Amino acid sequence: MEFFKFKHDIPFMSYGRYTTTISLVTFLFAIFFLATKGLNFGVDFTGGTVIEVHYSQSADLANIRKHLADSGQPDALVQNFGSSHDVLIQVPIKPNIAGAKLSEQVMDILRKRDADVEMRRVEFVGPQVGKDLVENGALALLLVSLGIVCYLWLRFEWKFGLSAIIANLHDVVIILGFFAFFQWDFSLSVLAAVLAVLGYSVNESVVVFDRIRENFHTMRKANVSVIIDNAITRTMSRTIITHGSTQMMVLAMLLLGGETLHYFAMALTIGIMFSIYSSVLVASPLLLLFGVSRDDFIKPEKTETEEVLP
Repeated sequence: MEFFKFKHDIPFMSYGRYTTTISLVTFLFAIFFLATKGLNFGVDFTGGTVIEVHYSQSADLANIRKHLADSGQPDALVQNFGSSHDVLIQVPIKPNIAGAKLSEQVMDILRKRDADVEMRRVEFVGPQVGKDLVENGALALLLVSLGIVCYLWLRFEWKFGLSAIIANLHDVVIILGFFAFFQWDFSLSVLAAVLAVLGYSVNESVVVFDRIRENFHTMRKANVSVIIDNAITRTMSRTIITHGSTQMMVLAMLLLGGETLHYFAMALTIGIMFSIYSSVLVASPLLLLFGVSRDDFIKPEKTETEEVLP
């Protein structure tokens, strides 16, 4: 299916130096913010109390936040949960205050403003559980990355595999850099989005690389940059359709999903944009940098003299 047709190949590789330089600068900035600011881990990782409450009318989140802040809970995270009547409140661990007592304090504060508020659920996440989640999340990210490395190494020639690995890790680090710079809440759902972006990005790289490998067999007289430009241009229609459809769904979650899905959708949005960019303008220029050539796929034909020699 090709809705968008391009009559002439777009010279992507002529801008390769600029795009890889921009990516390198962005990558270094992301590393800098991760090192200096760090991630703003949510209650899932740091531990705390999660309370689900229900109101008889639509809840005013801004007033709830202000009321909690004025009553000594300025760091409470308040968001809708499912409907406008249901609210999820996350309160970080307080020194020398048990989780049950902390939830009672929060409910007392809420009932002073609205006596009809009803507590539906309360959960406690201890600091040790949060620490285990951080370690397990990092382990999951490492294992997924290693699995992708092995897959790419087996499927493609090593120059292709190395280019794709660099591009995919570039996407993940930049997502984490955004969350570190803006100090957005990093929760388990965001970690799931990061893992999803890894798979999403590698899929885009594989599609482009498959077309490049095919072009090396069919475009025997063209140079490498022309082959890569043609491969990217020929897959542009598929890229626009696939990423456009995905982004429409993610945009719906971002705008209509409420605060519960906000950062999950934000991570996916950043990942989708950079996965397109990295597959086309990072991974492909890296192939040229690594010196990919037709000889990597097609063995040179032996001359008659070589065939006679023992």
